[in-house]
Amino acid sequence: MVNLVFADQRGRMADHPTLEMGGASGGDWVRVPDRELIALPEGARLFTMPGAHPVGWNTALCSFEAVQTVGRREALAVAAFLPPGYMRTHLPATFSPDPSAAPYLPLWAYTAVGWRDGEFVTAAVRVDSMDHQEPWQYDDRTLLPLIKKRLAEQPNNRVWHQIKRCATEYHCLCAKNGFYRRWEAPLPIAFACNADCVGCISLQPDGLVPASHERVAFAPTLEELCAVALPHLTEAEEGIVSFGQGCDGEPLLQGDLIEAVIRRVRAETDRGTIHLNTNGSLPRVVERLCQAGLDGIRVSLNSTQPDLYAAYYRPRHYGLADVIASIRMAKDLGCYAAINLLVFPGVSDREEEVEGLLRLVAETGLDLIQMKNLNIDPRRYLEGLPPRRGRAIGMRELLRTIRLEAPHIDLGYFNRSKEHFDRSFSRALVF
Repeated sequence: MVNLVFADQRGRMADHPTLEMGGASGGDWVRVPDRELIALPEGARLFTMPGAHPVGWNTALCSFEAVQTVGRREALAVAAFLPPGYMRTHLPATFSPDPSAAPYLPLWAYTAVGWRDGEFVTAAVRVDSMDHQEPWQYDDRTLLPLIKKRLAEQPNNRVWHQIKRCATEYHCLCAKNGFYRRWEAPLPIAFACNADCVGCISLQPDGLVPASHERVAFAPTLEELCAVALPHLTEAEEGIVSFGQGCDGEPLLQGDLIEAVIRRVRAETDRGTIHLNTNGSLPRVVERLCQAGLDGIRVSLNSTQPDLYAAYYRPRHYGLADVIASIRMAKDLGCYAAINLLVFPGVSDREEEVEGLLRLVAETGLDLIQMKNLNIDPRRYLEGLPPRRGRAIGMRELLRTIRLEAPHIDLGYFNRSKEHFDRSFSRALVF
C-alpha cells in the first residue's frame, strides 16, 4: 500500500498507518494507480498546505476519509513541488472545513505525494530527458566567482545586475547559465504586461498571494542587452538568449527594442539561438521579429478554449485568436514554434481540451508542446474557471493521445537550441 502522508503545524511529516494516499483530478478525489507513481525526484521539495487537511482512501470502508487530526496533532496536507522536466498527473487530495476562511496558497505546483517502501513517491511523469537543469549541474561555489567576474567586466550594466538578482535570490537556473556562459540565458527586458494572469509569478497586485519574483523595473538599453547577448551567443555551448523570463512582463510590448537587439546581434554573429517567451498577443510584432532573425518562439497558454483562456490570462486588448495567429505567423516565417502549455490535472486532460489542442497542432504546424505545471493554489484556479464539459481522461493518457494523434510533434519541458530543433528529448520516454 502507498500510505497517506501528513504533517503537523511544525512541518514534521509522518505516514498514516491505515489510509492509502489520495489524489485529485480537478476538484474530484481519486485513487492514484500505483503505476502512476515514481520515486520523488532529486531536487523536488515538500510543502505543507495550511488550511487544508489530507484525504486518504480507507480500503476497509471503500471510501475517502479526511484526516483532520492524528492523536493530538492537527494534520495538514503535504504536497510535492517537482523539479524541471517532470509533469504532475494528480493534485493532492485535500479537505478544508471552511474554504472561504483559508488563505490562498503561494504560487507553486502542488502535486500528490505518498510513502511506499521507505521512500516518498509522487504522481508524476518525466516529459523531457534534457539534463541541462539537473541539480548536479549547478553549484553556487563555482557560480559566485563567475558573478563577481562578469560584474567586474561590466559594472554599470543593469541587465547583468538583474540577472545576478535572479540567480542568487530566485535561483533561476537560466540566470545562472548566463554567468556560466552556457545553454539558455535570460535577457530581461519587459517591465509592463498586457495580461493580468491569475498566477502571474512577477506581479500580484491584489496581494492575495506573494509574487515569486519581483518584475524588472527598468527599460534596458540596446547596448546593455547586446553586451550580454553577444558574448553568450558567440561563446556558449548550445547558446540561447531568451526574452521573457520569470522576472519579465510581456516582451512583445518592447518589440522595437527586441528587433534592434536581433538585428545588431545578427550583424555580428550567426551563432546561437535567439528565443522569445511570450503570450503571443501581438501577431504583427511577432512577424517583425521573425523577419529580423528570431530563431525560436514559445507562446504560453493554458487552454485552447476562449472562455478558459480568458478566465486565467485576463487579457487586455487582445484575445486567444491573436495568440493563435502569432503561432501561425511564426511557423509561416520559418521560426521554431513551441507552446508553453500550463497544465492542470482534471482540466487540461478533459476531452474538449484534448480535441482543441490537437486542432491547434494541425492548424499551426507546431514543433513542440512544453508540458509546464501551472503554479497556483488548486482551489483558486478552480474557483475562477467557467463550467467544464467532457470527462478527464488522465494526464498520462493526454500524453499518449498526443503522441498517437500527432506523432510528428515533440513533447517536452525545455526550450530548444538550434542544434536540437530536429531532435526529440521525449521520444524514448515511456508515458
